[in-house]
Amino acid sequence: MSVTISNDFLVATINEKGAELASLRANEIEYIWQADPRYWGRHAPLLFPFVGRLKDNQYTYQGKSYPMGQHGFARDKDFTVVEQTKDKVTLLLESDEETKAVYPFDFALTVSYEIWGDGLRIRFNVENTGSEEMIFALGGHPAFNIPLTDDLKFEDYFIAFSPQKSRVKIPLEGPFTNLDQKTIGQTNTNIQLSRELFKEDALIYETRRLNAYTLGSEESSHSVTVAYNNIPYVGLWSPYPAEAPFVCIEPWWGFADTVDSTGRLEDKAGMNRLATKENFKTEFSITVS
Repeated sequence: MSVTISNDFLVATINEKGAELASLRANEIEYIWQADPRYWGRHAPLLFPFVGRLKDNQYTYQGKSYPMGQHGFARDKDFTVVEQTKDKVTLLLESDEETKAVYPFDFALTVSYEIWGDGLRIRFNVENTGSEEMIFALGGHPAFNIPLTDDLKFEDYFIAFSPQKSRVKIPLEGPFTNLDQKTIGQTNTNIQLSRELFKEDALIYETRRLNAYTLGSEESSHSVTVAYNNIPYVGLWSPYPAEAPFVCIEPWWGFADTVDSTGRLEDKAGMNRLATKENFKTEFSITVS
């Protein structure tokens, strides 16, 4: 099942499974990757309660081991539509016996999509409904069609960073982060897209305050921008060596296990902690031209 919201310019379709943005159309252009399984069978999954991969696909909490696949379970769970208007929809996922078998916390995860003008605002509210502190990560993973029109190719596009300044880059070793090998990423200028850009997997940057990332081309007036305020990390990804016609811009509140991870959730870097009955609220936007 899916729901559609729209205004005079934009039309967005959101799947109830995973509360996943499945389509964003304007200018007779589809901006969201259409999940061709030859390359990657998802559109824009929500990452919760983990971002990235865990060592041995498991973790421990208070001495007990739990299995957990990459990026958590929310992307494969059915959400409930709790509110819908012409230009906004809100979906809810709550903990249950199935989630507690792999993640021992009570929670309510609310995701809202709202169209305004030429943009789509995605809001998150994580509520700790349990009686103990909750530890979690959260992330967006929208994939955008590149090229946006048939007359261009992947290499005609660039990633533009705003503000144009250097950012701390977190390298990957395999699927795991190496915090001891951080470098300065040259995001003070546009980066031209190439397949080799993603040879080492995702480009991960630390981010602070206002940030915006645009996929654009000097050969076209059509582009897509992801913007946010005070989200700590962003991942930029396209499969390599497959020549997949999409690029992901992924706002993250967390990241994969580190190369020296103990496997204990209590020690895991990059996680968020939420006291009982408290809420964690955040958002990012997608604008198109």
